[in-house]
Amino acid sequence: MKKIIVVLVISIVVYACSDKKENTMFVQGEVKNLKKGTLYLQKMKDTLAVTVDSITLDGINTFILSDEVESPELYFLSLDKSPSKQISFFGEKGTITINTKLDKFRFGATINGLTNQQLLDEYNEMKSKFSGKRLDLIKADFEAKASGDSIKIDSIENLINGLIKRRYYYTTNFAVNHPDNEVAPYLALTELFDANVKLLDTINSTLTPKVKASKYGKKLEAFIADIKSKE
Repeated sequence: MKKIIVVLVISIVVYACSDKKENTMFVQGEVKNLKKGTLYLQKMKDTLAVTVDSITLDGINTFILSDEVESPELYFLSLDKSPSKQISFFGEKGTITINTKLDKFRFGATINGLTNQQLLDEYNEMKSKFSGKRLDLIKADFEAKASGDSIKIDSIENLINGLIKRRYYYTTNFAVNHPDNEVAPYLALTELFDANVKLLDTINSTLTPKVKASKYGKKLEAFIADIKSKE
């Protein structure tokens, strides 16, 4: 009887460890020129950033952190919990490598991520082009208002509105083309929160069951329901 109990206990432990390993995300990398500091691995819970792992570095600048990922979501790598030294990335089970420098911690980081991060990088590259064009139009609008050119002001306003619509449609198409990745509902929530609910519905209707059941999939469903309840 004792042998049977021991075997059962061992089996449960092995199963639990195996399950944990399957869902573990490892974040590894290097912070060049860092002599001493604490790195925090964080994610959002409701509206607060919570620490899921941390490591204090003293004399070394390489690190490894981990977390159990229920479904892929945005994480943050923070140095000494400083807002100016925080790197955001899409976390999911597997190994993610982040390398950076102390003086360019946030903007000098290179992230070798998994599928959702790679897709987010691709999207952000196009987003930066939209942002650049918008800044050019804002500058032109300022100059037109300074000179009192009402015709040019109206023209620039139309161009800005058209640019916003193109960004909305690009984001929608990007998400629709990747319905089996959690980055799709994430982009809908973060980039289309003020867009027409029809665009959100379009994305939501294409999501796979796995993504619909994810953190961002559930949030998107609830967000759409909330908008429609107020119409």
